[in-house]
Amino acid sequence: MVRAVQKRTLQTRARLVEVAQALVARDGYAALRVEDVVAGAGVAKGTFFAHFRDKEALMERLISAELAARLARAGAGPVPDGVDAMIAALEPYHGFLASERYVFDIALRYSGAAQVAEVGPMAQTFEDCVTLVAGWIARSGGFRRDVPPDLLAEGVQAFAIQSLSLQFCALHQAEAGPARMRRYLVAWLLPPGPALPG
Repeated sequence: MVRAVQKRTLQTRARLVEVAQALVARDGYAALRVEDVVAGAGVAKGTFFAHFRDKEALMERLISAELAARLARAGAGPVPDGVDAMIAALEPYHGFLASERYVFDIALRYSGAAQVAEVGPMAQTFEDCVTLVAGWIARSGGFRRDVPPDLLAEGVQAFAIQSLSLQFCALHQAEAGPARMRRYLVAWLLPPGPALPG
């Protein structure tokens, strides 16, 4: 009997996620409403809250799953041999983060954890990105060697967040995200050269 209840619970949760994914594909993340999810799944609103503490918990699951899939595809490709190749490899991941302000806000809100026990799927995705980029840096000869790869990778993530944040700022929309990201990463990842004027 317990297994039947567990199976039904898993099926209900899967149905809620499936309906939410379909609604997001049609209308975007910001437009998703709990009422539409429960209506589409054919369950009561209380059932939704038995599975997800709130709408944002569902969003974290949906957004982190999409980010993880895009990161997995990036990891399956060749090791980037320079800044431009790294930006191109990470573009599907970063492009999704910048696809909607709502997506970016949820990703940032859930990207950290106060305690190890609280690490959720979004925080794990951000950590997986740092691990992937650190591996690329360690295996490629095109990046600086005076800073450990994991610290360089954390910097790449910090610059990505900064670059994406500025895309949503009216004062900085004249410069495209990848161009801004390139400026940051050239300064951060390439071996030190002669000092620039100014």
